[in-house]
Amino acid sequence: MFLEPHFKGQRSGWIEVICGCMFSGKTEELIRRLRRATIADLKVEVFKPRIDTRYDETSIVSHDTSMLLAHPVDDSARLLDISEDTSVVGVDEAQFFDANLPEVCQQLALRGIRVVVAGLDMDFRGKPFGPIPDMMAIAEYVTKVHAICVHCGNLATHSYRLATGDEVILLGEKEQYEPRCRSCYGMGNILRLK
Repeated sequence: MFLEPHFKGQRSGWIEVICGCMFSGKTEELIRRLRRATIADLKVEVFKPRIDTRYDETSIVSHDTSMLLAHPVDDSARLLDISEDTSVVGVDEAQFFDANLPEVCQQLALRGIRVVVAGLDMDFRGKPFGPIPDMMAIAEYVTKVHAICVHCGNLATHSYRLATGDEVILLGEKEQYEPRCRSCYGMGNILRLK
């Protein structure tokens, strides 16, 4: 790929990643950053995976019910179809996007766009989730947020699945997942029986 020379004073883009377990405030932090950009009169475009319809089909919604209008898309290449005056691109639930998301975000950053991505860093098995690990590797800024473990009150880093099944993608909320610290996550169902 040929890159134009970068000169002093030229607009430079970058990538920010907000990650953590479920109920840690990832979307809330994403919305906060995007609203601040809007207050600064920057043109913001927001994207979400089309499969995530838990709260709303065309908005990103945090657990505290803050929301922003978003474009639901089927693949990451659609993020490149932004208007020319866009300064900031937000992406929620990035773990559900395809493996090309990091390359697409790189292209946007090279065009001078600030890209803010939020998503789960681990799936319910405690394994790296989707394109998030690659996003963290290429980002200039990574913010890991934490929930509170529902069993002991320590910082939660894991999304423990209460529902049965082994499919990696199972959309759900508190009836299917709970935030747990490393120790309580490791105890598994013993904690649910108490």
